[in-house]
Amino acid sequence: MPKQDPKRLAPSPEDAPPPASGKGGKLRAVVPPGPVGSLAGDSVRAVDRALALLRAFREEDGPLALTELSRRAGLNMTTALRLLGTLEGHGFVKRLPSGGYLLGPTLLLLGDLFRRSLRLEHHVMPALERLRAESRESAAFFVREGDQRRCVFRLDSPQLVRDVAHVGEAQPLGRGAHGRALIALEESDVRLPVVSRGERLPQIAAIACPVLDSSGQVAGSVGISVPLYRFTAETEALCVPLVLREAIAMTRDLGGDPSRLEQAAR
Repeated sequence: MPKQDPKRLAPSPEDAPPPASGKGGKLRAVVPPGPVGSLAGDSVRAVDRALALLRAFREEDGPLALTELSRRAGLNMTTALRLLGTLEGHGFVKRLPSGGYLLGPTLLLLGDLFRRSLRLEHHVMPALERLRAESRESAAFFVREGDQRRCVFRLDSPQLVRDVAHVGEAQPLGRGAHGRALIALEESDVRLPVVSRGERLPQIAAIACPVLDSSGQVAGSVGISVPLYRFTAETEALCVPLVLREAIAMTRDLGGDPSRLEQAAR
């Protein structure tokens, strides 16, 4: 019998079992997965193309043929077919016996999870912090309650002279920037953001814009308030786009369509 080479019989480090835990043993360290940024370029490109296919569906569509989906996503049909097969396997699309494609039930489950996990303060407070930092004025978020508006989040101006308001305070609709912003989209010729000068309090100016939720309803209004003596043309020119920017961004974060806000922008 030929003599075996002991080096060939010895297990390689990859084949060796991990040492047992306990006395004299140590647990093998688990190497964490690499970050997404370390994925190969082809992998990232495949994800990007798969998302382009999902975004190709529109509300008014019926089942879409492979040719139409590949055209909308800007992909050749071979690539589109391969990616659609993967998406179908995970329930993101559904292929009908006729060959057409529809969005799949996994998206509905994810949408429901998004709605149930949504916390308004996660989106409002960062917006108020940005508004206060960039304007150096008080920032607040109001919601509608019947014929009143209530302040639910607020950050005071870092300046010594500022208006005084409190979280939980209720005020009437129709007066002041927030009071008018909450009902602004009920009008046909609305201009956003809403700017008020001395409406609620004689010495206070304010700028506010409605925020929309995923159903297109007004979730609240975001804005800033400024002592009237500081509310110069330069201050208004600075703050109006800031408030509009945060209202649009928050609307997107809540799953809403900001196009109505953009169309009514000053």
